[in-house]
This record gives sequence, structure tokens and C-alpha cells, in this order.
Amino acid sequence: MKRWMLMAVLLALFSLNPPAWAVDTNYQVGDGDVLKVTVYDNPDLDATVRVNSDGTIHFPLLGQVKVGGLSVAQVSDQLARKLADGYIVNPQVSVFVEEFRSKRAIIIGQVRTPGLYELSGPTSLLELVSKAGGLTPEAGDKATIKRKSGPGGDQEQLITVNLKDLLERGLATLDAPIMDGDNVFVAKAEVFYVTGEVGRPNSYRLEEGTTVIKAITMAGGFSPIASKSRVRIIRKVRGSEQILKNVSMDVPVLPEDVIVVPESFF
Repeated sequence: MKRWMLMAVLLALFSLNPPAWAVDTNYQVGDGDVLKVTVYDNPDLDATVRVNSDGTIHFPLLGQVKVGGLSVAQVSDQLARKLADGYIVNPQVSVFVEEFRSKRAIIIGQVRTPGLYELSGPTSLLELVSKAGGLTPEAGDKATIKRKSGPGGDQEQLITVNLKDLLERGLATLDAPIMDGDNVFVAKAEVFYVTGEVGRPNSYRLEEGTTVIKAITMAGGFSPIASKSRVRIIRKVRGSEQILKNVSMDVPVLPEDVIVVPESFF
């Protein structure tokens, strides 16, 4: 619930102050985008055009013009350059993306409604998580974005985002932009277990730097009859179960550890 409230607050803030990339004029124009083109002092050339599947638009005087893969600023320069070639003296062309093409991204893992989502315009990781219904209570602190890169899209880029820093510490700069074709995975939180003579035997989310004494404190501390000197850890190591006896209180806790606090005989 806490993460939900933080997410709602961050989304509200971003809607008022979108991150820099959200209004980036370097957005690459592509198939399906609708462009509104204005030529200063030449209203008869103003046009609203959709980018065809081959990356071209049909523009007055010029006919078919290739714009796919260009930034908005480059489209403006392209049209201005062509208009200046025998049609208009020093044309001033402005281009605005009136409707973004459909982009798709997949999000799976610990979100309430994993699946394929269509994105309209610049979308951040936080907005995609929101579209997917938000995080589950079992969600961990990291999200991984798998992205195709390279000239032919044959390379793979992995981007790891610390959700805890983003949601709980408000580091909005971590809210990565989502690109067409991205695959997002939200991992399950790593946990450990505390059982025996503690206040609240249960499973707990493992945080970085957790020690035995911190784990027992999270579990409500020792009960009055606990044997503090005979705490043991049941740990899986390469598929085999090992028992660490009489562990020190500063021993680091690992994922899936079971901390057992026995009863004192005296």
C-alpha cells in the first residue's frame, strides 16, 4: 500500500513536471505518427500528415518525402531544405507530433496485470508499471529492462532500475523511458524466515546488509525464554541444506535462510 501511495504521488508530480526526455525533440518519427507541419507565412502549405509504413509522408509541392527514423528537428530541416530548392525563399518550417504511433512494451513478473501494452507517446517505467496495475506485495526492489539495440537491432541492452530508490526515496531521475519493443521484468523480493522463540515468527523481505540480529529484531526480538547463544541458520548451498550452529549476531543473512531461535533450557 505504501508503494502504491508513493507511485500515485510520483505520477501526479511527473504530470506537472515531466522529465526532460518526455519532451525530447529527438523523438524519432516512425510509421503511424501524425505530424502537423506549419510553414511560416505560407498557410496554404500547412498540413497534417500521417507517416506511411514505408516511412514517407506526402507533402504539398514536394510529393513523397522520407522522414522515418528522423528526429522532429531533422524532419523540419528536411522539409525546409527541399522547399528551399526552387519553391520558397528561406522557408521556416515547424513540425509537431500531433499523434504518436502505437508502441508496444511487455512487462512481466511482480505486477498485478502482466502483459503486452500499447504506449502512446513518451512513457516512463513508472507509467508502464501503473498501466500494469502496480506492483504486487511480493515485488522486489529491482526492475530489469531488456532492450534491442544496434543498427540491426541484433544487440541486447540490459538496464537495471532500483525501484526502492525510485519509489521510496523519490529519485525521479531513475524513471527510465520505455522504448518500443522493451521487455520489462520486475523480480520477486528475496526473503528469509525467522522461527522459534521470537516475537513474530514469519517470512521477511531481505534488505541489503541484513544481519542475524537485524533479522531477529524485525521478527519482534527474542522471547523471554529464547536461547540467544544457540541461534542457528538453515541455509541451502548449491542445492544442499547446511546448518550453521551458534551463529554470531553479525552474520549476514542470505536469501531463503531460515533463522531458528531455540528455547533456553535454563
